[in-house]
This record gives sequence, structure tokens and C-alpha cells, in this order.
Amino acid sequence: MIDSRAFGTLEPAAVFQPLAGDEVVQSVVRPDLERVVYITLNGVVCLARSGDLVWASAFESHSEILRGHRPGCALSLDGRTVWVYRPDAMAGRGGGDQWVVYDADSGAVVARRELETVGHGAIHHVHPWFGSIYLDVGEGQDGSVIFRGAVGADGEPEFVTYPWSDRCMIDLAPGGEQFMTVDHGQVDVAFHRHPSGDVLFTLEAFGRRGPSWNGAAAT
Repeated sequence: MIDSRAFGTLEPAAVFQPLAGDEVVQSVVRPDLERVVYITLNGVVCLARSGDLVWASAFESHSEILRGHRPGCALSLDGRTVWVYRPDAMAGRGGGDQWVVYDADSGAVVARRELETVGHGAIHHVHPWFGSIYLDVGEGQDGSVIFRGAVGADGEPEFVTYPWSDRCMIDLAPGGEQFMTVDHGQVDVAFHRHPSGDVLFTLEAFGRRGPSWNGAAAT
């Protein structure tokens, strides 16, 4: 946080340079600013602040298919795991998309979930208190699918698929007790209880519109 009474030139707190030839799609920085994790269309890379490679993991098989698909990533609340969405179906890797959880220190795969989606992209939402990770996968005109994942105290992964194919997740409440979704056709907005997804109330105030998609969520 910057003191409102402070004056002067802003300086970057940390600068990370990707490896030569890498085109970064998205990145997340550890809170202590000592490491960055970024994704390309074909892999995930972790670098130290010094620029040294900590670990890397390729998305097999390598794909040269360009359909506008974009993988996504998020760092868990405790900084121990990295969650990566892989749009494997659009990339032509066979099967559906994947949600892969990596150990942030070693790059070892902690968990892997086959999503059975054909997504163009996805948005992660990190729960502000309890460590759950929400994932909203946008499938273009076919709608949007919302998942929730967590790694339990015993290290075992837990994954939930919510029973909607036409709702886009917008965000979590600051206190984490509820989350907001919008109908894929932008007909209504709903507020859901975390983590059950039970609808608390719905507002139908937008009027009927055709489906729209901006990469992962309607706005």
C-alpha cells in the first residue's frame, strides 16, 4: 500500500524476465516477490527473482494449433500450490481439458482433474479465507462451466463440478461467504452460498439478450 502523503517516482518492486523465446500468456508472483510462475501455450515455468530456472513442466504433447485458446494459472492462498488450466481440447491434444495442481516449490504434480470441457479459456478465483480455488471455463457459445478445487490437510485433492452449464462466475465476496454468477445470456444475476452453490437470491433485471462470451465469462 502506498502512503497517500508520499511523493516521488514509482519504482518496480520486482522485475522478472521470461526465458528466451517464451511468450507469456499469464503469470503469478509469490507474495514475497522471490519467484514468478508463468504459462505459455505449451507449458508452465517457475523462475527465481535472479532469473534462474526453478522448474518447468511442458504440456504434452506440444501443440502448434492456434484457435485463440489460452491456458490460465493461479497461486493458492498459502502460496504452496499453483493451479493451471489447460485448454487441451482446443489445442488438439486429445480428450477434454485439464486442471493441474503443481507443488509451487518443486513443480511436482499434486493433483490432476480431467474436466470434460472444450474451453477457449478460464478464470481462476481464489477464496480469500479458506483456500478453495474456483475455475470458470468458458466454452464460447456452448456456455460456461464452474468448478471448485482444494487440497485437504491430508494432501488429498477435492474437486466439485457445479450443476450449471450456462452461468459465468464473476467474483467472490470479500468475506468469502458467497459468490456471484451471471447467466450466460446475461438475463439475470445470482448470489450463491459458498461452498454449496445454493442460490441465496436472483435478480432478473437485464432483459433478454443473446449469448455472449469474452474468453471465460459474460459481462
